[in-house]
Amino acid sequence: MTRILAGKLFDPYTGDLLQNRLITVSPESGLILDVQPFDDSVLASIADLADPNAIVDLRDLTVLPGLVDVHVHLFLHPYSEVSWEDQVTRESIAERTVRATVHARRTLMAGYTAVRDLGTEGAEDADLALRKCISGPNPIAVGPRYFVANRAIAATGSYGTQILLIGYYNVPGTDAISIGPKNKLYPNQTGVQGIYGTEAADGEIECRKAVRRQLRLLMTVYLRKIYADYRFRANANDVAPQTAGDSVMTFSQGEVAAMVSEAHRLGVKIAAHASNTSTWTELVTSHEQVDTIEHTYGLEEVFEGSPPCAPIKGNKTVWVPTLSVYYLLGQQSGVWDRAKKTFQAAIKAFPKNLHVACGGDTGVFPHGDNAQEMKLMVGLGADWRMVLRWGTLGGWECVRSLRWEGPKGTERLRRVGELREDARLVGDNEVPFGVVVKGFAADIIATNGNLEKDFAGAVDKQNIRFVMKGGKIYKRDGLEVV
Repeated sequence: MTRILAGKLFDPYTGDLLQNRLITVSPESGLILDVQPFDDSVLASIADLADPNAIVDLRDLTVLPGLVDVHVHLFLHPYSEVSWEDQVTRESIAERTVRATVHARRTLMAGYTAVRDLGTEGAEDADLALRKCISGPNPIAVGPRYFVANRAIAATGSYGTQILLIGYYNVPGTDAISIGPKNKLYPNQTGVQGIYGTEAADGEIECRKAVRRQLRLLMTVYLRKIYADYRFRANANDVAPQTAGDSVMTFSQGEVAAMVSEAHRLGVKIAAHASNTSTWTELVTSHEQVDTIEHTYGLEEVFEGSPPCAPIKGNKTVWVPTLSVYYLLGQQSGVWDRAKKTFQAAIKAFPKNLHVACGGDTGVFPHGDNAQEMKLMVGLGADWRMVLRWGTLGGWECVRSLRWEGPKGTERLRRVGELREDARLVGDNEVPFGVVVKGFAADIIATNGNLEKDFAGAVDKQNIRFVMKGGKIYKRDGLEVV
């Protein structure tokens, strides 16, 4: 067993910093066996343990559950280095995979023990292979728990308006049509230089068929992604840049409902890309509601309405604002200003019960800087305790499988303390994580910063001194140990 002495321990359920906690971990099961207060008598009782390495002294640090980024792209790197188009069409899959392994390691060492990857962007099935390499009791590479969204189902001509499935393989021997980056040189051709990232589907029947076809070929399905709107007319940029930049809903309501209902029936969650108010409203008022909405700005009126946010009252859809990508790319266009106002209106309307998870579209900016999203949220006025909940327990609630939802999921969660959720039995991505309590995965980090006085500094990668994932130590005293 490994025993961790935590000077302070953050509790996402209450927002409290618990003082002096002894955390007992099983390296074999990767689970937390016990969490108890400690005093001098407890310290004396463990001081004579035969293996001094089995005690991790973090009394001078603040201990947290491992952080979760629910919107990353490990197969991308910053556009300031290489444009998206050149990454997708000029970097080989081998190069992009090597980069992804580096990104995975940086992400884990920054304190992020789980991520949700919403698309390889043309790197075919490499995310499935990467997940295999960084998962299990003896991974051959270092990285976080990896929830992957591989290829997409897209409306013809849209590309970005995608349904991404966790773990999608090629569809050999079928009439499935793949589409890829928009070809500016030959607009009537799909893809660029043979690069295809999505499967086209149109009409409710074909959308249901695409869901079924892809699910048949999936491994460990947790999530699908819908780009419910996108810049459908992007190729008109030369003559009508505003028109080219407008996002429009590319699937019809019926098509979206068909895919959502079919995915849910088969046990898969839905994540929807939506950047404008009309698409947001369509999604959250539909009788077939998506599980998460990615991006979206310009919702000030929705959140400031009377009653506030009426279209999503009672809706449990999780919002992933991706403030970081707007902060990076939307300064000159005014998009950042709109995104900022939307988020501030949201936390004002719902200071205690806003359903949010943290994901910055990491990859557009450097991997390892994932905490930028939480820093921006606190900087815009959100309570740091709430943000840290969104970035830990809220992250797990966002990415966890449908087996954890509904009455059966509630009962399963109630019995977590019985230590049945062993990764050796249920798998790396099926274990509960995001809070340091008995029965949850031992995904634990520690910072030498002060969360209350300098939140941004405390969650910065430079101040993450300790990282444990699944009961295995990856970073100690600020140094990598694997």
